[in-house]
Order: sequence, then structure tokens, then C-alpha cells
Amino acid sequence: MSTLTEVASGYRAGRTLPLRVELVRQFKRRRTLVMGAVLALLPFVLLIAFAVGGEPGGRNNQVTLMDTATASGANFAAVNLFVSAGFLLVIPVALFCGDTVASEASWSSLRYLLAAPVPRARLLWSKLVVALGLSLAAMVLLPVVALAVGTAAYGWGPLEIPTGGALDTGTAAQRLLVAVAYIFVSQLVTAGLAFWLSTKTDAPLGAVGGAVGLTIVGNVLDAVTALGHWRDFLPAHWQFAWADAVQPRPEWSGMTQGAAISVSYALVLFALSFRGFARKDVVS
Repeated sequence: MSTLTEVASGYRAGRTLPLRVELVRQFKRRRTLVMGAVLALLPFVLLIAFAVGGEPGGRNNQVTLMDTATASGANFAAVNLFVSAGFLLVIPVALFCGDTVASEASWSSLRYLLAAPVPRARLLWSKLVVALGLSLAAMVLLPVVALAVGTAAYGWGPLEIPTGGALDTGTAAQRLLVAVAYIFVSQLVTAGLAFWLSTKTDAPLGAVGGAVGLTIVGNVLDAVTALGHWRDFLPAHWQFAWADAVQPRPEWSGMTQGAAISVSYALVLFALSFRGFARKDVVS
């Protein structure tokens, strides 16, 4: 006589909802394609802006990374990261991580996935891995397209440092790769917020908007200098530490502190997501 603890022959919890299936499902969604198109178009928008506005020039006799945008394709890619890291790259992370579970609930398909049966931890793990993978792909897409567009427009050359000196093309490519990796790690806090909210609500817009809103609040708090050293515990305080990688002699202390804070917050938020979802009464 069978018991409730027995499972069907051939059933393996670890084989339910394979990553490739979830990846194909998420990749085909309209919001994924639209987000990819927006990021791919940004370099062209900046290219047109520089073509219309002329060569960038220093302000108050100060030369910044923006002022070297047209020096080479590598500089153009670095400038694209600079103008997008603070907000634009937050959007795909919040979108992919905040929409993934909440959208299933809004479609009333979440309970059917769990009845398949897909274990709750397995479902969250598959969705989280795919969401983070798409977020990383979005962050890689922008500088790759920018490098190609910038090289076609301004030529292939070294990465000129605003403070003086230059990095050869091979070193510049490595440093830009480090910058992208750090930006991804620094956005894990937003990913954690969005994913946690996604397990708490049936409204995808609420999860995405909540994560973006809290990220903006962090940026506002970082601008309050009266907080002093308390700002060091804000992930937003270290979001541009990647710029230390595109220097003649890279400085790693800022990126190390920023990565440690971001990963710490993210691990707590991911743990809360799994713990809360395991006890949640899923009715949608």
C-alpha cells in the first residue's frame, strides 16, 4: 500500500523546472526583448548626442571621463558605463528579479507550477539563477555594443585616462571587464530587494517599483553628508568605485568594501526570500 511519503517512479526533484526551460521562457518575454533593445540603443543615442553637440570639453578647466568619450572606442564604452551605472542598469536588475515570481502569481500559474510538483526551493533557485543571468547579460550587452559603436566612430585605440596617461587596448579590455563585474556585484542589493518583494506580492510592478524606489532612497541618503561614516554602510556609497579600476594603477580597496557590503545585504535578502516563500500560502 502506498503512503503519502512515496513519490512517483522516476520523479527527481532536482530535474524539475530545468534552468534551460526557465531561461527560454524568460528570454522570449517581451520585457526581456524591450530591455535589451533599450540598452543596445543607448550607445547610438550618445553617439548622436556627441555628433550634434560637438566634441566634449572640460568644465571649469577640469577634465573628466566624459570629456574623453570620443578619444577611442574604449573611452566611449567606459563613458556608457559611467552614465548608466547609477540608474539605467538598476532597471534590468529590478525588472528581471522582481518580475520573475510575482508575474507567475499574477497569471495564477504559480500554484500550478508547485503542483507539477516543483519544490518551492527548486522553483525559486531556477528563477533566481536565470534572473541574475539575464541581469549580467544586460550589463555585458551595453559595453560590448558601446565598444563596437565607439570603435566604428572614433577608432580602436588605448583608453585615455582623464588625469593623464593611457591604458593599452589589452589592459583596457581587462579593466572594463573588471568594471562590469563590479557593477554586477554592486547591483546584487537591488536584485535581492526585487526578488524578496517578488515573493511577497502578486503585483510585478510593485516588486520592480519597490526595488527601484528603495535603491533611489539609498542614493538620496548617500548624498546626505551629515550622515558621515554611516554612509559607508550604504551600497550606493560604493556604486562608482569601479572607476578606480580604469586608472594607471588600480585601487582595489573601494571595490572590495563595496562588494563586501553588497554581497552581505544580498545574501540576507535572498535568505529571507527562500524562508518566507517556503512558509507562504500560495493561492494564486
